Amino acid sequence: MIASHGVLDSAVSVQAVPLQFGGGFIELAVLFLILAVVAAVLGARGVAGLSMDIAKWLVIIFVILAIVTFIL
Repeated sequence: MIASHGVLDSAVSVQAVPLQFGGGFIELAVLFLILAVVAAVLGARGVAGLSMDIAKWLVIIFVILAIVTFIL
């Protein structure tokens, strides 16, 4: 009885895994957007500009990956 239980525990179940690109691009983009707004209010224009550029690229990457995921 114990040996058969061990065999069942070691069995591998095969499931279909959907095509997903993890990473949370939208969450990171919102974080960098908030950082840019706070930096702009405090007068740190260099940090604000860099944060806006990073947020813009993260949104672009998210949109491209979303389109690819919807097509596939």
